[in-house]
Amino acid sequence: MLFVLLLADATFAQTKPAAETGTASVPKDIGWPRQKTNNGAVLLYYQPQIDEWKDYKQLSARFAFSLTPKGGKQILGVASIDCSTTVDKEERMVYFKDVDVKDIRFALPDTAGQAQMKQLFMSLAPTGGEPVMLDRVMADVVKPGTPTEGVAVKNDPPPIFYSTNPAVLLMVEGEPVLAPIEKNDMQFIVNSNWDLFCDKKKQNYYLLEDKTWLTATSLQGPWTQTLQLPKDMNKLPAGQNFDDVKKMIPPPPPSGKVPKVFFSAVPAELILVKGAPIYTKITGTQLMYIANTENDVFLDNAAETYYVLLSGRWFSAGSLEGPWAYAGDHLPADFAKIPPYSEKGDVLASVPGTIEASDAVMLAKVPTTVLINKAQAEANVKISYDGTPNFKTIEGTTMDYATNTQDKVIKVGDLYYLCFQAVWFVSSNPSGPWKTADSVPQEIYTIPSSSPVYNVTYVTQTNATESTVESSSTGGYFGMFILGAAVGAAIVYGTGYYYPPYFYWGAGFGYPVYRPWPRTYGMGAVYNPYTGGYAAGRRVYGPYGAAGTSAWYNPATGRYGRSASVQGMYGGRTVARSYNPWTGGYGATSQGHNAYAQWGSSVATRGGQWAQTGHITTANGTAAAYRTSTGQRGVVTHGANGTVVHTNNGVYAGHDGNVYRKNGTGNWSQYNKGNWNQVNRETIQRQGLGNSAASRERGQMQTQRFQNARMNRGGGHFGGFHRR
Repeated sequence: MLFVLLLADATFAQTKPAAETGTASVPKDIGWPRQKTNNGAVLLYYQPQIDEWKDYKQLSARFAFSLTPKGGKQILGVASIDCSTTVDKEERMVYFKDVDVKDIRFALPDTAGQAQMKQLFMSLAPTGGEPVMLDRVMADVVKPGTPTEGVAVKNDPPPIFYSTNPAVLLMVEGEPVLAPIEKNDMQFIVNSNWDLFCDKKKQNYYLLEDKTWLTATSLQGPWTQTLQLPKDMNKLPAGQNFDDVKKMIPPPPPSGKVPKVFFSAVPAELILVKGAPIYTKITGTQLMYIANTENDVFLDNAAETYYVLLSGRWFSAGSLEGPWAYAGDHLPADFAKIPPYSEKGDVLASVPGTIEASDAVMLAKVPTTVLINKAQAEANVKISYDGTPNFKTIEGTTMDYATNTQDKVIKVGDLYYLCFQAVWFVSSNPSGPWKTADSVPQEIYTIPSSSPVYNVTYVTQTNATESTVESSSTGGYFGMFILGAAVGAAIVYGTGYYYPPYFYWGAGFGYPVYRPWPRTYGMGAVYNPYTGGYAAGRRVYGPYGAAGTSAWYNPATGRYGRSASVQGMYGGRTVARSYNPWTGGYGATSQGHNAYAQWGSSVATRGGQWAQTGHITTANGTAAAYRTSTGQRGVVTHGANGTVVHTNNGVYAGHDGNVYRKNGTGNWSQYNKGNWNQVNRETIQRQGLGNSAASRERGQMQTQRFQNARMNRGGGHFGGFHRR
């Protein structure tokens, strides 16, 4: 065992945080039970059973354990604990901190040795840094169908187009914003999700879709294929992200069908089916799904009604051509019967009342908390306005928000509050200098969901000291909102409100400044249960992921980067720095990288730096260990013939303080005076152990599912969502 700890220490010493190495690590689930040793005494403790997780920060739990004194006999018992928690959602890990053992009960035949055994237990009991996979904790806490207060989101359907032939969705919000091209009579359309150009002389539009050039005299079309481009297209400059376009000049010979172009001046959606719909039946239901589309489209045979899932919202129609209406509050019961591991099992996270939807809701509510170094954070704050700072009143409040910056600046009274990378700052001037805020006015948390800066209400600041402050953010900051329903709650992407984009012709720029606000539709947002977030990137919406903006402006250089996309969980094709309208930052995405990623370890310390894990596998089995920042250590071993092997995690703590065990055949027994005695089902139900066992099993499966997805991220994902 000493060898394992030394090896683990070597692993820790050589391992740098992912933020420093630039690579994403796969968190290690070191399993249960776990053991600690000291002077020959051994404490073996089993997975905690969660009784309460208040505000997802304070946790109460109980766990079964066995304690073996040096040279003595094994004694079983139950311990109850309270502790605080820190969650690193990117690593899917919960860290138990400041563990307080509230009660210890031993299954001893008499009370003579109670005091001595309690003292021995306390010398070995974990006191902080215990790493537990988040899925294990959620499985023990979440209760499907539990009423959850939702957000006042808007569920009106967007324009929804349908095609069985090759097609693209061209979106130009509002009037086209034309940007000049150096030494060229061509202009490119800034607020388009595709490579779109305009000939100033003839007022013709040119659209590049993959390897096909299309032209039209109006954005509404009709669009036709062309092999003749204006001569100035040959003069596109290098170094301004036109390289992909230049490869298609002159236009290559025609190949395949010419795509149809659907145009919308507001965010819209496209259901694209490859040929006639191919229906696949879902066993045990009256549902069928269309297999030859990337969209989640279902047919309910019982009512002859179609359903489509868009940004977490369900819409229904009598035909695939529409018209579509919101249907999330009256889904057929068969949707909850979709097998979790089937081809369409992922949609269960959007079916109210299912355990998967409850998981998603809880994950959105669990905060990611970091400890911010105030001085370092203030040194990294840089914001800019397009011209003089301009503010607009937030409807229904006395506050104002800045309209001409990508950052979220809120004016409250005479002070300005900036939410930058999920950290609050305050200043008496809209341009700074900025000081890290110790707290945030409660008035900010009354901002309505109809406001484009509503997401900042999901960031809080507490526990300030002279040099540090804790910042917490939940899913709403990244665009994931809870939609309440009579049968349960689910997570949707975006508020459903449309926030028109802002653009500005600045003096001396020569280029229009275009800043889109977060949008709900038009980006193919799909919930990924493996990552616990929404990702964008269906190719039908644009060549670079179409995640809300096709251009970004860099005031430092006075140049645009064309077709920049917000990356998904595991990246994606991006030709320029990515921009996230929710957080207002470059390089920070809602799923792929935590909002604190750019801050570095000197600015923000996440939960992952509280504890580290290491493991070794040999012919004799696997041993894993963890070490915390406070020096706590623990070991768990699994193997064929190791000296200490613990593979049974089927031991539980009853509410009555007794220890229970479930064997491989499903029978239960209770430990009493050194013996295991079989108990009846009524006793197990009364102690709630059946639910505990089911939750533990589900947590194990979900943990493995997440880790497998992370390990295989190079194969089965595109832009952060699971390809079916």
